[in-house]
Amino acid sequence: MSAARRRLGLEELLSGIAGRQTRALARSISLIEDGDPLRRELIGRLYPQTGRARVIGITGPPGAGKSTIVDRLAHLLRKEDQLVGILAVDPTSPFTGGAILGDRIRMQDLYTDPGVYIRSMATRGAMGGLARATLDAVDLLDAAGFDWILVETVGVGQDEVDVVRCVDSVVVVTLPGLGDDIQAIKAGIMEIADLFVVNKADRDGSERTVRDLEMVLSLVESRAWDPPILKTVASRGEGLAQLLADVRRHQEWLHESGALELRRRSRLRLRVENLLKERVLLAVDELVGLQPALDAAFAAQEDPYVVAERLFGAVKSSPSEVSG
Repeated sequence: MSAARRRLGLEELLSGIAGRQTRALARSISLIEDGDPLRRELIGRLYPQTGRARVIGITGPPGAGKSTIVDRLAHLLRKEDQLVGILAVDPTSPFTGGAILGDRIRMQDLYTDPGVYIRSMATRGAMGGLARATLDAVDLLDAAGFDWILVETVGVGQDEVDVVRCVDSVVVVTLPGLGDDIQAIKAGIMEIADLFVVNKADRDGSERTVRDLEMVLSLVESRAWDPPILKTVASRGEGLAQLLADVRRHQEWLHESGALELRRRSRLRLRVENLLKERVLLAVDELVGLQPALDAAFAAQEDPYVVAERLFGAVKSSPSEVSG
């Protein structure tokens, strides 16, 4: 595509994003997921308009009812005429490259609401994975003027941990009957949770799950924000109004304490670090061929420190190769 046509395409996308047009939002996020070079300029143009949306991460083990909670929260917010963006971070299908849980059938009635935009995110094999693509998509929806962005993750793997590290408020959802309930919540998530939800609380064992969470939290070093533990039955809408109220309370605390700025500074650092890692790996592959270099190192029984130092040296000695 010629530079002029790409420029025209970019301007059309930006215009559509400003108007929250579904097609423009969908095309832009697909472009981000696919790693299209245009994504860099797109995010560059949108980034100065970000920082206004409330970004809430909702994570936890599969089957905890996260999608139902997101659906109910979105309905509550729409009753207040708030604009809601929903990003559902799913595992990538090994067959289609799409999001396995992409149908989101529980949210069907929200799809026809012009004040709601829903997108399932998948890696599609792109380097940088879910975290980079999802956070770029958050920027896009933020710049488009959505008041709230709800990011739902499956709660497994480092990609999802990185995603929830980059939201304003983290809601961890669990449920009774998982056996060792607390072990079902991945290490790393516990430390960054701002609110805990025991969903399907009408089941036996919900009180025990609450007590287990309280016990674990009592062992955590003292911190400025004390995460509340709520019980919900999302399928019946029970406890969701209180959850939204506590999310808002946490948002107020973030603003008043200065923690929001600290979190967003940390978010920027994490994103830049991930992009740098990606650039270095790409540069090594372009300069020496990463896999052939690893094959040769394996045959020579070289230790990983020696191999990494040599490959990094190749990047350092050819700065022009990584400056583009």
